[in-house]
Amino acid sequence: MEKLMKMDAWNETNVQEFILEGFYAVQNLEKVLFLVYLLAYLASITGNTLIITITWADRHLQTPMYFFLSSFSFFECCFITTVISKLLAIFLSGKQTISFAACLTQAFFLFLGATVFFLMAVLSLDRYLAICRPLYYPTFMNRRMYFCLVTACLALGFLLMIVPVIMLSQLSFCGPNVIPHFFCDFGPLTNLFCSDINSVEILVFSLALFNLFTSLITTIIAYSHIVITIVHLSSAKERHKAFSTCLSHRMVLSLLYSSCVFVYVKPKQTTRLDCNREAALVNILVTPVLNPVIYTLRNKQVHQALKDALSRVKLQK
Repeated sequence: MEKLMKMDAWNETNVQEFILEGFYAVQNLEKVLFLVYLLAYLASITGNTLIITITWADRHLQTPMYFFLSSFSFFECCFITTVISKLLAIFLSGKQTISFAACLTQAFFLFLGATVFFLMAVLSLDRYLAICRPLYYPTFMNRRMYFCLVTACLALGFLLMIVPVIMLSQLSFCGPNVIPHFFCDFGPLTNLFCSDINSVEILVFSLALFNLFTSLITTIIAYSHIVITIVHLSSAKERHKAFSTCLSHRMVLSLLYSSCVFVYVKPKQTTRLDCNREAALVNILVTPVLNPVIYTLRNKQVHQALKDALSRVKLQK
């Protein structure tokens, strides 16, 4: 009896690795999935890197809005790399295991996702100042200010994630050590605890609610004022220009919020894991591929910057 109790205690406290079974139903398609995810990852990295490069290379795009967009692209590249790199290794090797430390590291790097939401709120405030307070905008949104805003977004995202991850690391895990997801998200992880997880679930729910709805409410208020200002513009050309500068931002917001609210704004993180996995695919795979396309295809300034860059390359040859 004493031996069995010791074995149970060892199982609860000495979990060394987890098994990611996010794609258990398609185990014969590893090579196909590897190619699909690799192409999507390369497309996302290429597109976002292009945005970052063209923003820093073209002096016409060295404005607060494009600084925020390039920061958004950088954080998104880092975020998807932490998930997709492990996923590609699983598809290629066939080994679905991830170490305890690597799993907690993945969960921690969700702070980059939280940072993106704060950054989108800052971007909406930037558009509000540019459209509704154009005389005040150059004074307030100077270089020092937008560097401080991005740093504040990063710090807030970090602080939101560090506490839940520390709590996770101190709890005991029971068998089986199988995570029904393709990365170490909080919902699937909490399903493996032996300890009481109510406090962790409430904390994760509260932090997700704060992150998503603080940025969402800020964005709604900013765009409400923007719409009112645009409607009162006398020129139809000015109205069209003002709407077009914000259209790409609104498209990105709709993709981000719809999927993340569905996944994280639930008091019980252990429910509806299958649906969560499908919604998470939108954040990890679909949105990062579409974002660069939305920014570049609907933005005349980016078009012109790309043409100028290509012209300079041709002249150098």
